[in-house]
Amino acid sequence: MRRAASAKKANSPGQIRIISGRWRGRKIPVADAEGLRPTTDRVRETLFNWLMQEVTGQRVLDCFAGSGALALEALSREASFALLLEKDRQQAQQLNSLCQTLAASAKVVQTDSLHYLQQRSSTQPDSDQPFDLVFIDPPFRQHLAEPCCQLLEQQGWLSTNAWIYLETEKELPLQAVPANWQLYREKIAGQLAYRLFRRQADT
Repeated sequence: MRRAASAKKANSPGQIRIISGRWRGRKIPVADAEGLRPTTDRVRETLFNWLMQEVTGQRVLDCFAGSGALALEALSREASFALLLEKDRQQAQQLNSLCQTLAASAKVVQTDSLHYLQQRSSTQPDSDQPFDLVFIDPPFRQHLAEPCCQLLEQQGWLSTNAWIYLETEKELPLQAVPANWQLYREKIAGQLAYRLFRRQADT
């Protein structure tokens, strides 16, 4: 969830809010970290309107968690569990503390996301079941989005009809999205493009 610090100006300085659900209105702190770019309220509201009733009871994977806004919004709307991957140690610690404060059904792992997705095994007990809703919102222009998509499919992270949300810089050509991911919705907002895919069972 990263790009430019200016993205925070739409919210209170250093904070974003959960839009709906049991934690509606709850403020989430945003660290003053280089490149940290939380998904804005407007984009999150659009995304969860797209998803409608598809969040309750779902297992969520947030591949580049950042502020945690996407995963926490899903948990607020009654997702059953969320696994948040975050490379920055300080941000991961802050996320872990926040999840504990909220008594959220979540686990935060401080890790390089691509390495973690590549190494799926029995040593990762929280990944022994596939995920139903996945958020991919990597730092822009670091060539992370498409490898992440491929690893999710190749390593068996996704349930049969998983939903996958992908947020990237708008100029990025998506040439390596798995063929069985069908585009459900897409929109451009300023410098970013955001898309929702639905995975289809392999044929």
